[in-house]
Amino acid sequence: METIDYSYLLKELKLTARNAGNEIIKIYANSINVKFKDDGSPVTLADKAAEDVILKKLKEITPDILIVSEEDSKSHSSKATNQFFLIDPLDGTKEFLKKDGLGSFTVNIGLIENGIPTLGVVYAPALNRMFFASVATGAFEESNDLIKPITIRELPQSGAVAVASISHRDELTNTWLNDHKIKNTTSIGSSLKFCLVACGEADVYPRFGPTMEWDTAAGDAVLRCAGGSVKHPNDEPFNYGKSNYRNGPFIAYGSF
Repeated sequence: METIDYSYLLKELKLTARNAGNEIIKIYANSINVKFKDDGSPVTLADKAAEDVILKKLKEITPDILIVSEEDSKSHSSKATNQFFLIDPLDGTKEFLKKDGLGSFTVNIGLIENGIPTLGVVYAPALNRMFFASVATGAFEESNDLIKPITIRELPQSGAVAVASISHRDELTNTWLNDHKIKNTTSIGSSLKFCLVACGEADVYPRFGPTMEWDTAAGDAVLRCAGGSVKHPNDEPFNYGKSNYRNGPFIAYGSF
């Protein structure tokens, strides 16, 4: 495996994510043309514009590390190596298309090493919130040019707050919340759900609906580096590099 300078890589990828986000916002400010993939999910020019920015930079600074990106279908047939990037240039496309004022769509760059997410950058350009982390540096949030370390919070006396999907909430999720007597929930799109747990704005994120590894890698890295964990509902480890890059159900934990 290539030896990683995590601080250098984070610095470069933060700037790259911001540049990709700028491309997204240019399109977000105008009329949006949308197409649909074979699986029915939407894709826009913003997805491709952001991906181009990210792929160009990664090939420049880490030319020998495999890149698997949502919009590059050819990369989906690549066999995972011990060290590879998972990229979702625009997570939360449905929220992007809604233009509902919530702005809960993100740029995501994650590094996987030996099946574990070790570095992640999540940028929400409409909210100007950047989350970034690595196993060497810990986890941070940058907003309005202020950088602060983040960590999961102690469980509040008022009870746990769960964060759930806006567009993909299902009965299995509702059942899990009821079984665990969680009454306080907040809904938001994209990988921001991981980040809200990581920075102490929520305590747990259950997900039973379908996701791909590029949907979760960057946010998962941020959460783990902030002291959280991600596991399957049966408590088995949640790892990366599966043959089809398809996730099973998972629970992302803070102190819950």
